[in-house]
Amino acid sequence: MRLTSDFWVKALIRRVFGAGEFAVVENQGSAEAGAIFIRIRGRNGLETLLGPAPQSLFDTTKPNERTFEIRLQNVVREDVESVLERERKFDTDCWIVELETDRPEDYVPVMPS
Repeated sequence: MRLTSDFWVKALIRRVFGAGEFAVVENQGSAEAGAIFIRIRGRNGLETLLGPAPQSLFDTTKPNERTFEIRLQNVVREDVESVLERERKFDTDCWIVELETDRPEDYVPVMPS
């Protein structure tokens, strides 16, 4: 059984803070099944955006945990804002979580490029 979006986001934030890094919910979506987008703010001022990996990328078996793909990597804030604005219009129930970390893969499973 898959964790609800609300529970998963709370656990992510707890893990990030527990490691001495920063996380915040920028947009709270549907508690049960809202799509989760993760905005990663780098120390160099650039951002990376992770989104849910499309189910079509998996075999017939569905993964037990949420998996993310890189949507944008090392871009300016405005580029990430533009994509997130479109996502909010398309899916008003989506979650947006912002992390400040150099190692997002420590917290979320990211598909290899």
